[in-house]
Amino acid sequence: MTAADEQLLIQQLTDPKTQRKAFERVVREYSEQLYWQIRRIVLLHDDADDVLQNVFLKAWTHLDDFHHDSRLSTWLYRIAVNESIDFMRRKKNQSVVSADDEQAGIASQLLADNYFDGDETQAQLQEAIASLPEVQRTVFNLRYFDEMKYSEISALMHTSEGALKASYHIAVKKITEFFKRHD
Repeated sequence: MTAADEQLLIQQLTDPKTQRKAFERVVREYSEQLYWQIRRIVLLHDDADDVLQNVFLKAWTHLDDFHHDSRLSTWLYRIAVNESIDFMRRKKNQSVVSADDEQAGIASQLLADNYFDGDETQAQLQEAIASLPEVQRTVFNLRYFDEMKYSEISALMHTSEGALKASYHIAVKKITEFFKRHD
């Protein structure tokens, strides 16, 4: 979406007469991108679908909170990342399974998921990523999969670029160590 298209869309979102149609366009334009961002954090298709619905509900109810000081996509990504992290925290708090057992089952869960089209190595990569602390996992996903610049991630996460670079470097090191241990 071009900057001019986004500006027009934002203008339509602020007008009560065109707001609903404009939001339908937001859903069409951003669903796939947001789904995959969420999926990389929560891993499973059904969970990603649930979180995506929550993201759009939150965006709709908080349209007035969008201050136009960032891009619409950045605002939506921020909501998606925060909702995904909140979902993972709730899931972790509800779980009676130990963290080690849960991590060991991620690759198996992914391979059993009808919507996962990767191989065993890709499932292990997701397991390695899932073992990272929240911030490192989020930074790694945004940088590696979404190829976001550190400046964009900084705006999204309200963190310095230096801290993000350090988190990414540590995440890569931990993932490399994970694969060495599982060879």
